[in-house]
Amino acid sequence: MRLDDLASRAASLAADQRAILGITGGPGAGKSALAALLVELLDPEGEWVARVPMDGFHLANAALDRLDRRSRKGAIDTFDAYGYLAMLQRIRTERDHTVYAPDFQRTLEQPIAGAIAIGPAIRLVITEGNYLLSAEEPWPEVRRELTEVWYVELDERVRRARLVARHVEFGKSEAEARRWVDEVDEANARAIAVRRDLADLWVYLSTVETGASGMAYGGTREPRAGVTTAHKLTG
Repeated sequence: MRLDDLASRAASLAADQRAILGITGGPGAGKSALAALLVELLDPEGEWVARVPMDGFHLANAALDRLDRRSRKGAIDTFDAYGYLAMLQRIRTERDHTVYAPDFQRTLEQPIAGAIAIGPAIRLVITEGNYLLSAEEPWPEVRRELTEVWYVELDERVRRARLVARHVEFGKSEAEARRWVDEVDEANARAIAVRRDLADLWVYLSTVETGASGMAYGGTREPRAGVTTAHKLTG
């Protein structure tokens, strides 16, 4: 499936409602890249599409230190999951005024409160995060707030190399980065992958990024009303 096909599908979700598209997948799979590509293609001026990353709900480093969880930052219990759920519920229901959501500043490795404005004119919100299909509470409630969830996959060697490079870019030595990927990121990736069949669509990002005609596979979830999910879609 080509990028413009994915963009058309995303746009169709918001034809007669405010829709929230969730993009999930393992660490380094390209969730943020796909979300950014969709926003750029659909609405570069920010008139009707907004992006709200789940990473904005990372617990602050001070809170992680207090809970003794900073050494595995990115694990499921290092996020304010109920805060994220409440934000999605507000985005879904509060249409007569602007709702402000947090962003995540990777250079600081910290969330930034109130950085993203979702105004009344916004019809499609794209949110990406690791745990959108998790069975742990309150993540099933999070899933119910999402119009669709797409699962992003990437060649494992490429995904791991990107993770190492990202950790090095933001301050870790290469040895520290490789240890973090092996001990933290990969444990999270395995937990995320076991739920991938619950996604509405699988997206193989390498084919999207190169602009080649790739393919996507519908998950086992029944399609919502008005949304067609084929078992195999080719572009």
